[in-house]
Amino acid sequence: MAKITSLRVNERNVAGKGAARAERRAGLIPGVIYGEKKAPIMFSIPALDLDAQMRQKGFWTRQFEIEVGKQKCHAICQDVQTDPISDRPVHVDFLRVSDNTEIVIEVPVMYENELACPGIKLGGTLNAIYRVIEVSCKPKDIPETLFVDLTGLEINDVVKMSDIKFPAGVKPVEEEDVTIASIAAPSTAEEEAPAEAADAAAAPAAGTASSAS
Repeated sequence: MAKITSLRVNERNVAGKGAARAERRAGLIPGVIYGEKKAPIMFSIPALDLDAQMRQKGFWTRQFEIEVGKQKCHAICQDVQTDPISDRPVHVDFLRVSDNTEIVIEVPVMYENELACPGIKLGGTLNAIYRVIEVSCKPKDIPETLFVDLTGLEINDVVKMSDIKFPAGVKPVEEEDVTIASIAAPSTAEEEAPAEAADAAAAPAAGTASSAS
């Protein structure tokens, strides 16, 4: 179930690059709330407040109740634009949603139970093709994380989209037969390293025996 976070922001009445730069000089990040066929709402939020929200787990899948002046909007964050040099946020976009809004959103994937994966115990490695998965659902059903259970997987086994247990009301956008991860066999280099080390250790012994004869 998606967590709903209350967020109070400042109403912003002046648009344009000059006004946005002035906001940023004052330690504020300009933003906009749009969607649901309603007029966009411009706002600004203290940079420290936005940073604190972004540092919390599940920021991109969380539903916010944003208070702007006398208005309250339910929204999710769609994008945070950053400065190409400092990588600091310069603008934030929120998408307005309602209980019946069907949205497509990326949800982080967590691979668990590696210690119960025979393939990894034998030297195989997890090849995680998907770190996020696009799903379709209503805001109230947005999962914070999707879990992939690695229990019992052998070397060369694969995990399909259909192997994930999606919560009720949540559907993957891609086909169910898409491979999202696999247990890769140990690389040839890793297998040959012990043999090469053994050969190197044996070489001096062989040379010494030859001299003695």
